[in-house]
Parts: sequence; structure tokens; C-alpha cells
Amino acid sequence: MSTGKIQVYYGAGRGKTSAALGYAIHEASKGESVIVIQFLKRKDEDEISFLGRLEPEIRLFRFQKSEKYYNELPDEGQLEEQMNMKNGINYARKVLQTGECNILILDEVLGLLNEQIVSEEEIVQLMELKSDDMDLIMTGQIISDGIITHADEVYEICIKKEG
Repeated sequence: MSTGKIQVYYGAGRGKTSAALGYAIHEASKGESVIVIQFLKRKDEDEISFLGRLEPEIRLFRFQKSEKYYNELPDEGQLEEQMNMKNGINYARKVLQTGECNILILDEVLGLLNEQIVSEEEIVQLMELKSDDMDLIMTGQIISDGIITHADEVYEICIKKEG
């Protein structure tokens, strides 16, 4: 595998997760190991079941417990999910430190910044933990200048026509 990169897929359009997972499937087909950690996603049993069939090459982790979207939860539920998502960030940190996989996808991690669950500094610290031979892919709707600065490749996904 060539020198690893930090890729970011962001924007208001659909397809960020699909792009990241497409990359994961492509690389897994060549023997690379992939870990996907999802944040701020509603529990989708069909998606979880399908990705489960791709193990052990692609492993999916979700630390949220609710079947609803984060923004649909009452305050108490959001506080509980914030703790769960911080556990997900801690797991990502462990994966980066141990080099447990070739490709780490932090799906919708930029949403944690937008929701003020983690700071830009915390995400940048994760980015700095990436080893030279690992790819780190992050997705989300909104990106900050600090993340752009630390990323190798930034892709904006936007809607040009909807109908």
C-alpha cells in the first residue's frame, strides 16, 4: 500500500458515506483491512447486516444505541448518545495508535464538530495520530479550516440538480 492519506468527503449532497464505503470495498478487495466507525446515524439494520457480511475485511462499529437520529432525541437522550459517541472517538484513537487496520473511516465525524460534541482540536489530534501507512477517511456536511489544513485530499459533495 502506498503512503496513507487523510481524505475528507464533505458537503450537503448525498453520497459521502457511499464514496467512503466504495473506497473501502475497493481496497478490501485487494487485501486491505478496514474499520468503519459511524457517528450520528440512525440504526439501519439492513445496512448493518449487509456490512456485517463483509467481515473480517470490513468491520463496522456504531457506539450509538438509539434507533432515532441524534437530533430527534430529547435532551436526556442526546446527553447519553454524546457519551456513546465520545466512546467511539476513544476507539478511533485506539485504532490509530495501534494500527489495527489499513483504512479507518470515521463516518459523519465532522457532524460531531458541528453538534459541538467534540472540538476541532480533538479531530485534528486524531488526524495527527494517523501512521504513514494508514488511510484515514472522514465524512460530514460541514468542514473547518483546521481540518482542511491537516487533510491531504478534500472532496466537496454537492447537489447540482435535484428532481
